[in-house]
Amino acid sequence: MNGKMDRRSFIKANAGLVAGLSIPGLAGSAFGAAEDNDKPLRIGAVGTGNRCRYLMSVVLGLGGVEIPAVCDIDPKALAAAKKIVTNAGQPEPDGYTEPEDYKKLMDRDDLDAVIIGSPWDLHTPMSVYAMKAGKAVGCEVPIAYTMEECWELIETWEKTGTPCMQLENWSFRSDNLAVLNMIREGVFGTITHAHCAYSHDCIDHWYFERGTGDSRWGAKFLVEHNRAQYPTHQQGPVLSWMDIGCGDWYDTITSTATDQFAIHDYFKRNFPDHPNAKRKYKQGDIVTTVVKTKKGKSIVINFDMQSPRPYDNRWMVQGTRGIYNEQRNALYITGKSPRYHSWEPFPPYHEKYKHEWAKNAFGGHGGADGIMLTQFIKSLREKKPMPLHLYDGVLMAAIGPLSEMSIEKNNQPIEVPDFTRGKWKTRKPYFAM
Repeated sequence: MNGKMDRRSFIKANAGLVAGLSIPGLAGSAFGAAEDNDKPLRIGAVGTGNRCRYLMSVVLGLGGVEIPAVCDIDPKALAAAKKIVTNAGQPEPDGYTEPEDYKKLMDRDDLDAVIIGSPWDLHTPMSVYAMKAGKAVGCEVPIAYTMEECWELIETWEKTGTPCMQLENWSFRSDNLAVLNMIREGVFGTITHAHCAYSHDCIDHWYFERGTGDSRWGAKFLVEHNRAQYPTHQQGPVLSWMDIGCGDWYDTITSTATDQFAIHDYFKRNFPDHPNAKRKYKQGDIVTTVVKTKKGKSIVINFDMQSPRPYDNRWMVQGTRGIYNEQRNALYITGKSPRYHSWEPFPPYHEKYKHEWAKNAFGGHGGADGIMLTQFIKSLREKKPMPLHLYDGVLMAAIGPLSEMSIEKNNQPIEVPDFTRGKWKTRKPYFAM
């Protein structure tokens, strides 16, 4: 993607962002940023590891945002988060360090919202507490890890009305938004099928320490569960492409997992005498989930975070009049593509159908993070619905526990709950409209 800046580069380049800095194209009417006499948005940050600190840098760079409080049980992460704020020209934020201190932060009466970047199993408890405390939520993915948590999030939101959004950045990628525009203009005809994947070798930096093989926080999930552990990045754009939740819904899923080979081979090659080399892991190498929708369409969702491979998502969407393939960066439109049954490049279409949100994209992940947080902050400031509904966030996250159920039942179909309570039948498409 043109102008792409990876996360590491963006953090390094913007470590000293000042609160008053306006990023080109996002100030004034394009963003709805606060004027000098407007009250700034005040946001707390919880779980201030690398990802959360990066998000803090982005929102501070938008202007009109203050971060008066941060929370993390790791003193180094907390100190780094404070430095992000002071480097932005703001007073050092209050720090909270105990495991339950996130509640003290969320109980403050001077916060409008919180950004949550803690480990997976803390996302729902923290989001629920924040909603009950009246603080709008932007939570990292997946926002829920169990089916009980999915329902707890929905029920809390229904009772409180507090805005809550899963921060699924791949929904906001410029290329994915362009494909969405093409679909809505009928370029591909009726959409019938999609394929998506999260194939990202995280074994030596997410689950285990690269230099030692010691376990990191994510390793316990590989021991305890066999599922699509990280199911949201795949589905992010697909839900809007296929109007899931707005005229269609997941009916059943079927999931299959390979046995576990990659982790043991990794330790055999790198740390043969480490205790983790002899540990038993439930998680299979690759999980493939097939969704059947209420309207008779299908989606394939792949998960692979342990095998040695370059990163890719393998998005593909098929319609009655054509197909888009992200991995090829190409498409084919029957009757319009220059050569019969031959791919043509996608980039010219990307430019032609570029979404308004993406025209001033900045930051990591091809600008997706900047677009996502711009729209999140804009919704808070204007007191409008979140750019991604909680229904979407919970459905994406639910594929994790549902896939585990199917695998445990020898790949049997599992019915997908209707978190909308029937509203999907009449809800109109809303995302990026």
